[in-house]
Amino acid sequence: MVAKYTLSELAQLVGAEWRGNPDHPVERLATLSQARSTELSFLANPRYAKFLENTGAGIVVLHPKMADQFAGNALLHRDPYQCYAKITALFAPAPHSAGGVHPSAEVAADAFVHPQATIGPRAVIASGARIEAQAIIGAASVVGSNSVVGTRSRLAANVTLYGQVSIGEDCILHSGVVIGADGFGFAPTGEDWLKVHQLGGVRIGNQVEIGANTCIDCGALDDTIIGNDVKLDNLIQIGHNVVIGDHTAIAAHTAVAGSTHIGARCTIAGCVAITGHITIADGVHVSGGTVVTKSITEAGSAWSSGTPMLATPDWRRQAARFGQLDKLAKRVRDLEKHR
Repeated sequence: MVAKYTLSELAQLVGAEWRGNPDHPVERLATLSQARSTELSFLANPRYAKFLENTGAGIVVLHPKMADQFAGNALLHRDPYQCYAKITALFAPAPHSAGGVHPSAEVAADAFVHPQATIGPRAVIASGARIEAQAIIGAASVVGSNSVVGTRSRLAANVTLYGQVSIGEDCILHSGVVIGADGFGFAPTGEDWLKVHQLGGVRIGNQVEIGANTCIDCGALDDTIIGNDVKLDNLIQIGHNVVIGDHTAIAAHTAVAGSTHIGARCTIAGCVAITGHITIADGVHVSGGTVVTKSITEAGSAWSSGTPMLATPDWRRQAARFGQLDKLAKRVRDLEKHR
């Protein structure tokens, strides 16, 4: 069934002010440049303002300061992107747990599956595991021994939870996620590597979303901990005994080495490398490609590293000069001695 909402209905549902024809309906979302009269769009980034004048969108979500630049139907909100996010939920509601276990699924005799939980085809629920009400376990997903999937949480197809993993309420784990694999622990003997067995688990809070193919290792002794409302993108590696504070968001291809503590409400951009056994304060922002080698103790601070993109000839010249810095510094010191 196609969702359809009028301008005034949307305003009431998302807490926005409407302007225009209150009965104008939309049934889809689209970009400003492609939208038609039956579709809603939004403007949050000023770089797309050039599409506003000629957009065919039936409704546009705007900041009140932009209202005089658009003559059509509008939803006015102090945070257009937040408003748009609420609207997406109306057009893409979360799958509902119908309840029941697929005949091809394997459920251990001593596992608990709530009658309102849904277990998909070829899923495996191991001994001692608990699947709470309205949870959804996707096709071919595995919930290991003594692990818990909380109320209304959803595992997409092919998610693997090892043993001793606890997933809170209202979480989403996308395909390919692996939670609770062994951390990278090996003791050198001089001749080979001796495995350090990982004895902890993983605790994940409520309203956490974990992107496809992200891995979170179990703790060596204590648990690895992911706080409430944490958002992890695709292809992230979280090492053993890492602690991530509430409301922190981390973008794709970032790796966090073991025993590092990341504070609450941090934003970590893509391809960041964070060394182990350090602490990052609350509210810190780390730019893409940064290598974090020591603790960040200043809350709310922003950090960057790496070389920005340059035209290749310019980069080569600067790289060559970088190699000469040590000699140049020595020459400067010698000159200062003879002043």
